[in-house]
Amino acid sequence: MFPAKTVPEFIAYARANPGKINIAHSGVGSQPHICGELFKMMAGVDLVGVPYRGQPEALTNLLGGQVQVTFDPLANSIGHVRAGRLRALAVTTAMRSPELPDVPAIGEFVPGYEASGWQGIGAPRDTPPEVIDILNKEINTGLADTKMKARFADAGGYTPFQARPPN
Repeated sequence: MFPAKTVPEFIAYARANPGKINIAHSGVGSQPHICGELFKMMAGVDLVGVPYRGQPEALTNLLGGQVQVTFDPLANSIGHVRAGRLRALAVTTAMRSPELPDVPAIGEFVPGYEASGWQGIGAPRDTPPEVIDILNKEINTGLADTKMKARFADAGGYTPFQARPPN
């Protein structure tokens, strides 16, 4: 298993071993790639990027020990973290995740570091307003459901909020 157990230990190890730590990502320009590049720049470490065709392959090779680190979406890896197969050093969001409250944010050690994403649902521009109204109502109903919120939290996703952009 990788020797670093904290972000400061990881940074110290990476600085002592420049170019010897492989960081997996799901392709150039992907969210895991950009999170890693931002970390490298802000922490002043030299990590070797290893691109994969997708994040599942990157995660598989992390679990198998072929690479030493990745910036994986929480929903992909939370089960492995909870089962003890992966060690989460930190989350990339500005604050700690409510799903893993004991895991610090990188920004606690690398001032100003924050990398997060969001997901949305879209429809073609010419979608009739009555269809948009139905979709908006049903999606918000689902997101407000306590069972749905619990499923999001269990899967490592943050509790969603409801919003509707103006027409």
